[in-house]
Amino acid sequence: MTVERDDWLAEQFEQHRNHLEAVAYRMLGSRTDADDAVQEAWLRLSRAGAEGVDNLGGWLTTVVSRVCLDMLRSRTSRREDPLGSGAPEVPGDADPEREAVVADAVGPALLVVLETLAPAERLAFVLHDMFAVPFDEIAPIIGRTAVAARQLASRARRRVQGADASGSTDVARQREIVDAFLAASRGGDFDALLTLLDPDVVLRADRVAAEMGADAEVRGARAVAETFAGRARVAQPALIDGAPGLVFAQGGTTRVVFDLTIVGDTIVGIELVADPEVIEALDLVVLA
Repeated sequence: MTVERDDWLAEQFEQHRNHLEAVAYRMLGSRTDADDAVQEAWLRLSRAGAEGVDNLGGWLTTVVSRVCLDMLRSRTSRREDPLGSGAPEVPGDADPEREAVVADAVGPALLVVLETLAPAERLAFVLHDMFAVPFDEIAPIIGRTAVAARQLASRARRRVQGADASGSTDVARQREIVDAFLAASRGGDFDALLTLLDPDVVLRADRVAAEMGADAEVRGARAVAETFAGRARVAQPALIDGAPGLVFAQGGTTRVVFDLTIVGDTIVGIELVADPEVIEALDLVVLA
């Protein structure tokens, strides 16, 4: 690569640096890690060049996103350590001009909430909701379909919107709530179900689940409790992209996913997912 060409690439990259830093910071919650991700994007550009790249900004965003996704997935202890033991870095006073770029619309509480999301959820939410990247462009980054990417962003959005003021999430406590909900459903304990459900809880079913006989939407604790009382006998507790939930499997194949949104000690939302394409894209771990 000639010096002139290298200089041209560097100039083009610098035009996108602020955007890439903003994307990486929201993905990783760490200024240091964001710097590393952006630097890796530059190294990949300098090696590959820009020949045949029609949209350099989009190409670089994809590269940074993939680097960030790999970094998030490498944090093997992120769901085992208590939340707060590895709290995301929040911009300080190092460079006011740079902080204005990475910190706009991102407060400490949001960063902590994002830290509770599974890597693919976080990427789909950040790229789509914060940077308006279409789902058909997000899908190949996470190795899933556009439909599945939309589902991940939707789930992440509910969790972000439903988080408490501190953004704290206790996965162990959520598992206790899911287990209690399953036991109350199986036992037909209507009163126990009411204590676990938020008064304004909403149950929604996707198109396939509705075709299987589920109501498309049920609102209110009493109505949702009536829906589940004495049922869910064959449901099993599971981790759905790292978050506690339930699944119904038949013949070794997962037929329905019960995606629960929990805030505090109550369930505020339940989504029934039966679309095989979406289920196939989920990271499901059935628990004993």
